[in-house]
Amino acid sequence: MALQGKPIPRWLGIAILLGISVVFGSNHVAARFAFEHGSNVVTAVAFRATCALLFVFVLLAANRVSFALPGATRARGIVIGLFLLMQSYCIFSAVALIPVALALLAFNTYPIVIALTAWFVDGERPSTRAIIAMPVALVGLALALDVGGWSGVGAPSFAGRWDEIGVGVLYATGASFAFSAALFLTTRWLKDVDGRLRTLLATGTIAVVMLAFALMTNALALPNDKTGWVALVLVGLCYSAAVTSLFVVLPRIGLVNNSAALNFEPIAVLVMGWMLLGQAMAPLQIFGAFVVIGAIVALSTGKK
Repeated sequence: MALQGKPIPRWLGIAILLGISVVFGSNHVAARFAFEHGSNVVTAVAFRATCALLFVFVLLAANRVSFALPGATRARGIVIGLFLLMQSYCIFSAVALIPVALALLAFNTYPIVIALTAWFVDGERPSTRAIIAMPVALVGLALALDVGGWSGVGAPSFAGRWDEIGVGVLYATGASFAFSAALFLTTRWLKDVDGRLRTLLATGTIAVVMLAFALMTNALALPNDKTGWVALVLVGLCYSAAVTSLFVVLPRIGLVNNSAALNFEPIAVLVMGWMLLGQAMAPLQIFGAFVVIGAIVALSTGKK
């Protein structure tokens, strides 16, 4: 199975990326099912990372990619893996506490964090498009989260609404910051390393650390019924399939900005959360969700 092949048409590439975003979203919906049927965040993170590690290892072996890396590169990869561990733990913690779509919307503000980090660290001033898109995304997020209780669905005040979703939103925000840090360090430390090797290092770090932690603290919580087990398996399979598919598809698309199609994930999760979990959102919240996605796509597709 070779990753490099004949370029595929852009329309087909975007369609495939939209499908991949649905699969990515499915792993979060499955996680919520697993949590509701006896499992916990530690178990889901460890299981997902282990599955992804095996998938990527097979992908590398099938393509006869060398596993050799300099010691310094491995160390940097482990550091980045620890940030991704924090991201995984935080996003699953958010999914366990608040509607899945809201958790994903709050997390998907990470392009804003990256833009601001580049401005602060490198002095790379955001483009005019980004300066406009960032506050628009935050306004949309406030509407989607219904922070003021405007939709009439949750508590009718900021304080009451924060009591309902505050901890979950903080976890999702923490996931956004951790993921931004991982991406920022990757562009500086590992930009010339094969993406599959980077993922192998990251998933290996997450799997080893989480499994060791779970065993030492007896934190593993297995599902208590068939539904929970199916959901937990889907957490690993959906994430692993999506990550592996990205490695196959992205090199053949040719245009980096096509990856903005992956921002469809929160919209897919919004629909799945409503259909499968009964997590309905008010019209004002749905409008806010589309504002967030539109602003993030605008931010992600600028010339820079």
